[in-house]
Amino acid sequence: MKRILFHGSPGLILTVVILLGSCEVQNRFLYFPSADRPPARSLAAENMRLWQETSGDYRGLTADCEADAPHGTIVLFHGNGGTALDRGFYLPPLMRRGFRVILAEYPRYGGRPGRLGEEALVADGRETVGWAYAQYGRPVYLLGESLGAGVAAAVAGKSPVPIAGVILMTPWDTLADVARTQVPFLPAGLFLTDTYDSIGNLRLFKGKIAVIGAERDGIIPVGHARRLYASLPEVRKRLWVIRGAGHNDWPLYAGASLWEEVTNFVKE
Repeated sequence: MKRILFHGSPGLILTVVILLGSCEVQNRFLYFPSADRPPARSLAAENMRLWQETSGDYRGLTADCEADAPHGTIVLFHGNGGTALDRGFYLPPLMRRGFRVILAEYPRYGGRPGRLGEEALVADGRETVGWAYAQYGRPVYLLGESLGAGVAAAVAGKSPVPIAGVILMTPWDTLADVARTQVPFLPAGLFLTDTYDSIGNLRLFKGKIAVIGAERDGIIPVGHARRLYASLPEVRKRLWVIRGAGHNDWPLYAGASLWEEVTNFVKE
């Protein structure tokens, strides 16, 4: 997730919020979609293909050569920048451990139609999870990264299908708490129309939850991951903190042993 930066005096910021409307301001600082549909050449280079492609739309990306997936399907929700095509690094470590991986794409990202906002992204995520369950059956797991952790938590909280476990990478507790951390001088309620309340969304979830924070995360400080973890029921949860890692470079620090521990914990 990109750092939220404001320039100018608090009074000027408040004026901009009032003039432009809170929803528009929020979206400008929260969502950074790339509107380009993944070209065939780029998909081939990454050994990926469009998943659930229809006329003018698709649901996400997956490996072009489907291997056995004895441990089930992981639907992955990415962060707020770029597209699902940028998350190909998830495929090798998860597929080597016996999972099928679907890199879900959001509305307005990657050339998909729709609109931005929590309601639209979560509703679309629930539909994507429903398609995965209909095609592949149990078990289905969710993995969310940054903003995607908020989406995954909301999908898991009211999923149309059984969710066996959730992996939350560099998550927050609530979006408002992150906003207060980043811009403590500005009341979050003035410009946030989305909540992404992962604490509330996961309160009744019965599956396993893996929470993974980055020790040196300057965008979503690791304290948010710790608070989310502390809010969860005592059973069926586990916390990891990637030492030395930041918000965007954590894949360089996430070794094979971390993926082994996390996937062993969540799988049925």
